[in-house]
Amino acid sequence: MASSVETVIRSVVTKGIMAVSEFNRTRQDKAREHPFLTGIHAPMTEERTLHDLNVTGTIPPELSGRYVRIGPNPFKPDPRGHHWFIGDGMVHGVRIEGGKALWYRNRYIRSQELAGKGGPAAAPGPRRGRRDLINTNVIQHNGKTLAIVEAGSFPAELSDELETVAYTDLGGTLHMPFSAHPHEDPLTGELHAITYDGTVQDTVWHIVVSPEGRVVREEPIPVTHGPSIHECSLTQKYVLVFDLPVTFSMKALIGGERFPYRWNPEHRARVGLLPRRGSAAEIVWCDVDPCYVFHVANSYDAPDGTVVCDMSVYETMFAGGPGGPNGRSLGMERWIIDPAAGKVTRRTLDTAPQEFHRPDERFFGQPYRYAWSLGLPDAEQEGMLGEAPIYRYDLETGERQAHDFGPGRVAGEFVFVPRSAAAAEGDGWVMGYVIDTASDTTDLVILDASDMAAPPVAAIHIPHRIPPGFHGNWLPDPA
Repeated sequence: MASSVETVIRSVVTKGIMAVSEFNRTRQDKAREHPFLTGIHAPMTEERTLHDLNVTGTIPPELSGRYVRIGPNPFKPDPRGHHWFIGDGMVHGVRIEGGKALWYRNRYIRSQELAGKGGPAAAPGPRRGRRDLINTNVIQHNGKTLAIVEAGSFPAELSDELETVAYTDLGGTLHMPFSAHPHEDPLTGELHAITYDGTVQDTVWHIVVSPEGRVVREEPIPVTHGPSIHECSLTQKYVLVFDLPVTFSMKALIGGERFPYRWNPEHRARVGLLPRRGSAAEIVWCDVDPCYVFHVANSYDAPDGTVVCDMSVYETMFAGGPGGPNGRSLGMERWIIDPAAGKVTRRTLDTAPQEFHRPDERFFGQPYRYAWSLGLPDAEQEGMLGEAPIYRYDLETGERQAHDFGPGRVAGEFVFVPRSAAAAEGDGWVMGYVIDTASDTTDLVILDASDMAAPPVAAIHIPHRIPPGFHGNWLPDPA
């Protein structure tokens, strides 16, 4: 443990570095047209509430709940040092019940950081120092709606109408940062996450939240260089730790970048198999060729003792300078992680560029058959997203289906919603927001999950553009 003198020294050094960073940021071009602040990414300027939305098609009567997605929406946009990942958080939600779209709402996450810029007053609740920006995912756990982010803030609890109720440390049980990508084990109700702290370069943590919403495990895992670990995955035996070559960059921080992570070819690329109740000393580290992963589809234990994991993969990430995600997509891969050999074998399932894989979550951590993902433009472009289809993969037959939304229409992440709790895997719908660039409007589109080529089952019309965001979920009403 650091002495009080060491703590003071580190505090002074940190303040000095941040002062240099802020100075260098002021020297950047304030008039620059930043690709994640303009075009379809231009932020909304107000919070809105709309009732009785127009619908084309028929909303399935089985759907009763809210589709909610979150993303960055900078309150006072400034291109200097900006990165897509650090904009003020805003949630967008549609309430569906009885075959109708009852309302749309968008609300800022009431952070102290936002209030300090002149935005809405901050919500109450505990903070981890000054870092309380939340903009990456919205989940439902223990009957509560939680907005979450990685590497800094505690979660924020939201009301049914998407107002920020309070920040929460889960009843005083959460002491570390949380994650943007926890995964719930559908067999136990536990929530698992690999978390990291942007100010700590030598440790990440495995955190487990019980079905009752309390942290029951915070296992430290030694690392080097401060890796950015956006995602983890589960099997019935293991938690997967993706320690890949995107790491903290002091050069980027001093240069004025607000998201100081870069591709680091000196960092060993590896995947850790952590026994779900084991210590960090029991992790089996398996080497993998350098690459980067934001999102997995699913993973499971194979009968031969290996672990199978399917995911979207990039050749590199953040190697092309500041501003946002940049790196060539390698499509969808299957990794066979062999703890006996200590290595990973990579197999390409589809070379089509893609992101935001989602499975039928009722089968997470288990052998599964279906996955859906968002296509990316064939050529890497500023702003990342563009005209591209939604894919559905049958991993037993190898069949790929696609739904093309047509020219000028840009989709985001689509999530799977089962027809009922007892429905067969893949029986249900996928839904997500689609921007119409010609009219500058948005539809919440509902597709038949088993027939992607068919016309939409329903399209709920929202008369303005919802900027592209990150993650969301269908949050069903209690049974």
